[in-house]
Amino acid sequence: MAIRILVVDDHSVVRQGIITLLEDEEDILIVGEASDGDEVLESVKTYSPDVVLLDLTMPRMSGLDAIKALVPAYPFVKILVFSMHNNPDYIISAVKNGAAGYLLKDTGREEILKAVRSVAAGELYYPPNASSIIIRNLVLQKQEEEEPEIKLTAGNPSVWNKMTPREQQILQCLTEGMSSKDIAEHFAISSNTVANQRASIMRKANVKNTAELIGMALRDRQRV
Repeated sequence: MAIRILVVDDHSVVRQGIITLLEDEEDILIVGEASDGDEVLESVKTYSPDVVLLDLTMPRMSGLDAIKALVPAYPFVKILVFSMHNNPDYIISAVKNGAAGYLLKDTGREEILKAVRSVAAGELYYPPNASSIIIRNLVLQKQEEEEPEIKLTAGNPSVWNKMTPREQQILQCLTEGMSSKDIAEHFAISSNTVANQRASIMRKANVKNTAELIGMALRDRQRV
């Protein structure tokens, strides 16, 4: 089944450029486009996209405000930001509010395709050279705002100590922002093997999603 994409940008030239880049892919279907934050809310309701490719700087309602409105209302729609802003504050704000990925507008076609397919498959996607910094900033900032210090004791062991050596390697890769496909290629193993090990890691850590797992792993690493 094709990945259904809604393209959102206030510049028609940019929207058309994105559509031209993606429309010939057999596994991608452009279902609609929108020009501002208000319009995107109605468009998501109308077109039921799998992925919203979303600009941040738009009239009437910003991309960040649109993310805040979309994520709780449509939790199964993946938000992939496509922005000119490379400031970490923009990236962290987008991710904290529920964006699944973040691309800059000078990103090449192949990386755009990789990002779209990754977030559609449930992965998080950030520019490779910034992913580790983004995740660490997000987790540490959230920890300062919301969580008291937790001491590692026999009754509250580090998540790392619950893993086998290979699972620790997989977990390290996840904290560095690597996708399941990247991990499979790195260790020369199948994607199914990575999926099974990832499921085992999440079960041992008793978490519901990858973001929660990464947060726990980075906090425990900081305290070790």
